[in-house]
Amino acid sequence: MPSGPQYEETRRLLRDGHLHTVCQEAHCPNIFECFSRHTATFLILGDHCTRDCRFCAVQQGPLQPPDPDEPRRVARAAAEMRLRYVVVTSVTRDDLPDGGAAHFAATIEALRLAIPEVRVEVLIPDFQGDPAALAVVLAATPDVLNHNIETVPRLYPTVRPQAQYQRSLRLLADAARQAPHIPTKSGLMLGLGESDAEIRQTLADLRGAHCRLLTLGQYLQPTPRNLPVVRYVPPEEFNQWRRIALDLGFDHVAAAPFVRSSYQAGEVFSDMGKEFTSQ
Repeated sequence: MPSGPQYEETRRLLRDGHLHTVCQEAHCPNIFECFSRHTATFLILGDHCTRDCRFCAVQQGPLQPPDPDEPRRVARAAAEMRLRYVVVTSVTRDDLPDGGAAHFAATIEALRLAIPEVRVEVLIPDFQGDPAALAVVLAATPDVLNHNIETVPRLYPTVRPQAQYQRSLRLLADAARQAPHIPTKSGLMLGLGESDAEIRQTLADLRGAHCRLLTLGQYLQPTPRNLPVVRYVPPEEFNQWRRIALDLGFDHVAAAPFVRSSYQAGEVFSDMGKEFTSQ
């Protein structure tokens, strides 16, 4: 595997801070590029999940209580990495009454204390559709609220058996309604067996939920126990889907085989050419 001084420095900071990243736990193919640029997507609330999505390499249980010191450690690592745009995600914690919403809010607060000019994007689970949990995260005023739809509704029983397509759409719509000044974002994996018509409908559904930012990437099988790839989508098709999504009204679309939901998220935010300020 490739290595280098910047890559190893990022690994050391994360290791010393006893922190997890989705880059490592989900076997992201962009880990060397991002770590070498001193960029990482922090994974809070542990490294084990209450769900068993068939596309994801994050393991199920055992679960530990949220670590109250974790937000401070995330903020310290982000400051040492000199980050100005930080992406925070989590495992899904259906065992917690609020799904971990308060922990997200505490992490946003800690980051802003440590890095006054920081921008924070959160990639949240569905909180089992709890509007109160969503409100807790929105009250902490992240700069972008991301929740991935992941795939088309027909494939949910196979790809995301413990999730619900309509519940995820409602979360995005509720976020846009409760906090219209915070742009919402979602992502879709291609290559799991979806049809063109299903992709078009899913993109239309996302716009109907007032989703403003979109990522489209190729599904890659992270481990032998995960779903196989049905089709490798050529780069030119991703370009076509990007144009279609922009025509539907998305503010910004990142679409390419190696695009992931948090890949170059800071650049995406800057490229929108707009300032979203949290009130």
